[in-house]
Amino acid sequence: MPGSKKKIKLTWTELRQQRNALARFELYLPTLQLKQQQLQSAILETLREHRRATQAAEASEKKLSTYDAVFKDPAGINVANLSEPEEIRTVETNIAGLKVPVFESVAFTRPVYSLFGTSPWVDRALADLRDRNRHLAELRIVEQKRALLGAELKKVTQRVNLFEKVVIPQAREHIRRIRIALGDRMTAAVARAKIAKEKLEEKERGSHTENESP
Repeated sequence: MPGSKKKIKLTWTELRQQRNALARFELYLPTLQLKQQQLQSAILETLREHRRATQAAEASEKKLSTYDAVFKDPAGINVANLSEPEEIRTVETNIAGLKVPVFESVAFTRPVYSLFGTSPWVDRALADLRDRNRHLAELRIVEQKRALLGAELKKVTQRVNLFEKVVIPQAREHIRRIRIALGDRMTAAVARAKIAKEKLEEKERGSHTENESP
């Protein structure tokens, strides 16, 4: 798992693996950051949609206040039931790899009542009630969309932070430590080789001196 702690080996093989891992992490991070930006932009647009839907619902609710008296008429049609959506139609759209619902329309039951036997306000009240319920249905879908986008943004932001603050710095630190260790070993090996060479040369000089003595 990225960011998990493990003991690293101070070897050339480990150095190569760490470099490859760092390259992958640095390649993946911009993809995550792009997704984060797309989600942030989508959430801002969804907030605007939510505000528009809320204002429309409030305006239609205000219009319904004029029907308070007639809604209480026991002889009237039950327009409240007739105004409830029978179906809320949505489509799915893909935002930064996430499928979210988008409000499309609502379907209502076809009202059955006598045009001549009902009060003249029924048609208008029913239309206004349905208009209000249409806006409320859209509002609920927008809220679902916003919740999904918010949850996804939270996950992506956590991963961006993980890669930026933990995974990539850790990989760079591992590479630094391995390079220092390998450099120290190479320096020590060169020093040992130099000492061995000097001893060999000294031995050869001593042997040569002995051969030249009478």
